[in-house]
Order: sequence, then C-alpha cells, then structure tokens
Amino acid sequence: MTTATTRTPRTPPGRPDAATARSSPPGGVRPSLPSLTGLRWVAALLVFGLHINNFGYLGGQAGRLVSWAFTPGGTGVSFFFILSGFVLTWSARPNDRAPGFWRRRIARVCPVHVATALLALALAFAMGRPGLPTWKQTLANLLLVHSWWQPWWQTLNPVSWSLACEAFFYALFPALYWLLRRLNARGTLVLGGVAAMVALILAWADAHHWLNQPLYSLPAARLPEFVLGTVTARLVLLDRWRGPGLEGSLALAILGYFLVPQVAPGYAATSCTLAGFTALIPAAAVADLRGLPSLWRGRRLVRLGELSFAFYMVHLLVLRAGISVLGDKPRFGAAAGIGVTAAAFAVSLGLSWALFEGVERPVRRLLLRSRRPEVRPAAPAGKETVAAGRD
Repeated sequence: MTTATTRTPRTPPGRPDAATARSSPPGGVRPSLPSLTGLRWVAALLVFGLHINNFGYLGGQAGRLVSWAFTPGGTGVSFFFILSGFVLTWSARPNDRAPGFWRRRIARVCPVHVATALLALALAFAMGRPGLPTWKQTLANLLLVHSWWQPWWQTLNPVSWSLACEAFFYALFPALYWLLRRLNARGTLVLGGVAAMVALILAWADAHHWLNQPLYSLPAARLPEFVLGTVTARLVLLDRWRGPGLEGSLALAILGYFLVPQVAPGYAATSCTLAGFTALIPAAAVADLRGLPSLWRGRRLVRLGELSFAFYMVHLLVLRAGISVLGDKPRFGAAAGIGVTAAAFAVSLGLSWALFEGVERPVRRLLLRSRRPEVRPAAPAGKETVAAGRD
C-alpha cells in the first residue's frame, strides 16, 4: 500500500535496461505503474460482489448469476497480498531504515483502519447486537493482531483481518528486502519457487484438514503470497521477468478464478489463482514500463483504485447497516435487487471518497510531517513516481 498518488503518465516511460534496474535510481524514484492501481480496484470490486452474494440481495436467476460470478470473489484478497509484496519492493527506498518504513506503513494503513473500527463499534451499539466485542478483542483489532487467534479474526470490522496479515508482512519486509537485494535472478527464482510450493502444500493441508485451525486468515499462512509479489517485482527490476504478457496472464487469472468453486472453500482457493495473479501483476507493470496497451490504466479506473482501500474497509459496514432496513438475505427480484445493490455500492463509494479525502490523505500527511524539510529530486512523470499501485 504505497503512500503516493499514482497518475497516468502523458508519455509512457521507457523500458529500463538490466544495468539500470539493478542499481537504485537517484532518490529511490522509479516509474509509476498506474495499471496496478486500476487492477486494485477490480480486486476490491470482486470482494464487494462476494459480500453482495453472501448477504443475499438477489434471488432467483439473478441470484444464481451473482453466485456464479462472485462466489470466488474472496480471492481478491489474495491478489492484494501479492500486489502488496510487488509494490513495496518496487517502491522501496535505497538505504531506507526499518523504522522509517514502518512509520510510513502505519501512516498509510492506520487512519482508515481506526476510523472504520470506530464506525463498526458505533454500528454495533446502534443495532443492539448482543455480540459486542470485549475490550480485549477491540484492542487486538486496533493493534492488528486479532487474526492470529481464530475466534477473533472477524472482530469489529470483519475485513480488517487482512490488515493483520499485512501488518505481519510489513514487520518482515525490511529483512526480506535485505535478502532480495543480495540474491541474483536465479536465487530470486528459487525463493519464488519455494514460496509457491509452500502455498500449494498449505492449500492441500487445509483442504484435507490436516491442521488444527483454518489457514485462510492466519497471517503466517498468507506470507508466501506476499513473498511471490516481492520476487516478481525484483525480477522486473532486474529485467529478468519472462512471464506471459498482459492478455495471457489475464486469461490465466480468469481461468483460475472460475476454478475456485471446484476446490474446498477457504485457503485452498489460493491454489487456483496463485499462478494467474502472480503473472498478471508483473505483466501489467511491464506493460506500463514499455508503454504497451493496458485496460487498467484509464484515468477513472486509476482514481477508483486510489479509493479502493477505503472502499474495501467500509463496504461491509454499509451492507451490515442495511440489514436493519432490508432484513437478512431478502432475495429480491432482479430489478429491486439490482437497485439495492447499486444503492449499497453508491453509499460505499461515497463513504470511501470521504474517508480518502477527509481521513486517509490529511492524517497521513500529518503523521509523516518532518521537522526538517526533505529534499526530493524532481520526479520525471506524475506527481510522485515512487508509487507503483497504491498498496
């Protein structure tokens, strides 16, 4: 979750040669990758569709169509994890220290996380829910450690379990990046192969109930996806990525997405989408670097991608609030169901804009304000081209 705003460059950046990619550019500035921001919105929309299906807004044929399209929508979170590893590696600053990195991560994630946690708490009180979280559960959620304990993984704002995974990734990233910078292309490929193998073994073990708890929300189990993102970013930086192009990787990702219902629910879905998502993210990055056509680089899609984190964090609260008006799983007909879904989407998007403009951006600037002015080199394209895709 990078802290900069990504804009579509007027002229596509040129392809970096291997020598340039191996050395960090002055001031850590690298070309922006707006397609990754656009893809982030698509992933958030998949999660939204999953929850629309779970809340049963549509019945009949329309409901069956929504179920077919969005039952695998939870894999959007896996996309986020891989993308997070890619973006953080791409935008890593030379000679950066761990405290500085962690400070930027806190400033990026915590304002919206705390705001939506408080909103979730207020909503729970307003709806008179008997299962209000205890103070220990609330504290664990605010500190982003609740996902380590299975009974607490959906405390307060349920989607925040993925932030607990991200917090674990952030804690490890400085050490992981130190290792990556010392690996050549072959060593990086070996690391990626190990991460993929671990993810597949865990998926198999979870599907066959070999372990004491489900792995879907366990931060340590989701680490291989993050590592795959860091590996692919490193290979792109070394100009050694040899995966399929944007069209082929998109086809692979879609195929894996619709294979998800064929496996056991939960973590096992990772095995279906791992290859496609791992290929799609660097393919989109390379398309931006080489100025190749990309569906995900449009201005409106990039803007929606900028709002995607706030949208992801607030949309389930909107759907929960709707229960008091619509009832539980109302199963409306097509016209009414589409209307209600559109209203929930509009409210979620409006709140995400308010959170982005009123909380995320200003609080982040406040938290990152330095007493000494920081001297930055001129950015070659866009406002802040250290950004790679709003992780």
